[in-house]
Amino acid sequence: MRLDVEAMAADIEQSVGLLRRRLDWDAALRKLDELNARVEDPSLWDDADNAQAVMRERTRLADQVALVKTLERETEDAIAFAELADEEGDEASLEEARQQLRDLKARAGRAELEALLSGEADANDAFLEVNSGAGGTESCDWASMLLRMYTRWAGAHGYEVDLIEETPGEQAGIKSATIQVKGANAYGWLKSESGVHRLVRISPYDSSARRHTSFASVGVSPVVDDTIEIEINPADVRTDTYRASGAGGQHVNKTDSAVRLTHIPTNTVVACQTERSQHQNRDRAWKMLRARLYELELQKREAAAQALEDAKTDIGWGHQIRSYVLQPYQMVKDLRTNVETSDTQGVLDGDLDAFMGAALAARVGVTRDGAEG
Repeated sequence: MRLDVEAMAADIEQSVGLLRRRLDWDAALRKLDELNARVEDPSLWDDADNAQAVMRERTRLADQVALVKTLERETEDAIAFAELADEEGDEASLEEARQQLRDLKARAGRAELEALLSGEADANDAFLEVNSGAGGTESCDWASMLLRMYTRWAGAHGYEVDLIEETPGEQAGIKSATIQVKGANAYGWLKSESGVHRLVRISPYDSSARRHTSFASVGVSPVVDDTIEIEINPADVRTDTYRASGAGGQHVNKTDSAVRLTHIPTNTVVACQTERSQHQNRDRAWKMLRARLYELELQKREAAAQALEDAKTDIGWGHQIRSYVLQPYQMVKDLRTNVETSDTQGVLDGDLDAFMGAALAARVGVTRDGAEG
């Protein structure tokens, strides 16, 4: 068999081996059998909340086990196909087998990273908020570019995106926007994107074609499951209503349907304007507020447990995590992991996996041989 085929097969087998170890394979199979038995017991549904939790756990574990088995089976098939093509001197079929292995290697690598998503809320949906920085139109345009980038990333990975709130800029772009990204591990993948993003480019809004630097901040928080208790004193929350901006028909233009909540002790502000009624917007805004306060609590726990690592990945307006340079040269560089690429257009179109994967691995201190620091 050709050396490149052997190398790819070895990489896939190593990733699958790491997945088995992180799952504790034999224990995972026993646990899945137990969950399957519980699901078949009609009395499980006497407690609907508990039944849903069991179903979620069973689905998650079943998906992980099925993925390992699929990777093993498809790798064996691709290797056998490659060996047969090599024996017959069929270069076209051999290249097809190589492509199959390349695809499997990418899937195994992503699965290996996803196995690291073991944080308390990593499996949850996520709220992602983008805010423009100082700089007027330039920063508003940059914020809209970031919103598009994350929307494209989510779409490419099968996530559903709902627009929760959007405040347009005075001339172009957006001052702020919040989206909800729905799907397994959405928060686990996106949480490392929190921070300040810097853009350097020749401004399309400058008649002198000068180079400008713009900043925008990204904040990510988990959508909180109803089983997680977040105590909020209603007296600590100020509620403001206002007319929704942008297109929305006569209803939103003539009534104060949009809702803004301010949690006074933490100065946490959330807003929702996309639902048809004030009641619906208020309900969704409260869910967002609970998510934001839960994220603050997660940050406090992480800071107490790992102060040095948090210093590198702190979430805040003054902390720059990534630079996007479009002129005089093209480069996107993550300042925490030093991962960089010259494919700026690919990144702005949502190709963020290399940055997210490196940040995730660095956050948990995992090396390629599976040791955790």
